[in-house]
Amino acid sequence: MTQKGSKGRVPERRQTAYLPNFCSIRMVFGVVISAELLAVILTLASIGSFQEFDGELSLRSLYIQWIALVGSALVCLLRPWIIHLRTWQVGLIIWCSLMGVTLIISLLAIWTLGMSVGDDFLLKSLVISAIVCAVLMHYLSVQYRWRLQVEAESKAHLQALQSRIRPHFLFNSMNTIASLTRTAPALAEEVVYDLSDLFRASLANAQRMSSLGEEIELCRGYLRIEEQRLGERLRVTWDLEALPLDAELPALILQPLLENAIYHGIEPSTEPGLIHITGRYRRKRVNISIRNTLPVAGAKAQRSGNRMALQNIRERLQGFFDEEASLSVSEVDGEHQVRVVFPHPWNEQ
Repeated sequence: MTQKGSKGRVPERRQTAYLPNFCSIRMVFGVVISAELLAVILTLASIGSFQEFDGELSLRSLYIQWIALVGSALVCLLRPWIIHLRTWQVGLIIWCSLMGVTLIISLLAIWTLGMSVGDDFLLKSLVISAIVCAVLMHYLSVQYRWRLQVEAESKAHLQALQSRIRPHFLFNSMNTIASLTRTAPALAEEVVYDLSDLFRASLANAQRMSSLGEEIELCRGYLRIEEQRLGERLRVTWDLEALPLDAELPALILQPLLENAIYHGIEPSTEPGLIHITGRYRRKRVNISIRNTLPVAGAKAQRSGNRMALQNIRERLQGFFDEEASLSVSEVDGEHQVRVVFPHPWNEQ
């Protein structure tokens, strides 16, 4: 039998400035609402009576919305070229771009309305735009620092998760290998290779990225070890349909979920248990669900956990995919189910 070689890894993502996608529906909605609120505030501050409110608000709303939407579209177009720059460079480019948009639209408004160029309308518009842009840059800076903090905490949690291979699993696996060396040496060798793959993944750099194919193969190796240890008490079914195996995701996302399913659902039960892994790729999103039976009534009480693995996985998915990925836990037909959803391809970089 040939020893399994080390698998190639996807290069880790380089740290870049935080720049949300202003072309997304959520961001466009936020820009429109924020611009309208600004128009209302400026109108209330300038009118002498509420009878003038409707007319003044309509003009200011149209003017500010044009600046906000054109500026957002420009930032969206510039995003692929500036996202890899340093934070201060991205902020300076965005600030200058939005000021330029304000200047052009203000001149067009002056020309359309026949206003005098010497009027202070242009100066007020540029000053207000400069202040709003400064606030936006501060917001992006805060978001960037928050993101760095989330990623740092996620890396620390991952290191804790990686260093936590449950001792009972390790000892039981070694006992299984010892018994197989006498009865089935070839099978014992295969279990050793699967166990070495688990240790390689656990001891590797926490910042590396993995692929869906590598994660699934690691899960198969882990389940082969547990099937040898638990025998007929563990049944596993796979239902994977046309998954993009090259999809990039953080390492050690799926295997801890299977470990939880066995530790909390299969081992405490006196009856044979089933783990069902389902995978689908729909609308550029990968859906992986892990469903396991629970101990029957009257069996050994279910083990309590600190949910460190679930929280760790949520934070790492959020740190890499922002809000586009999710991990949900539910109970379906008396069985425990964990569902992981993440986008592919992920075009943030």
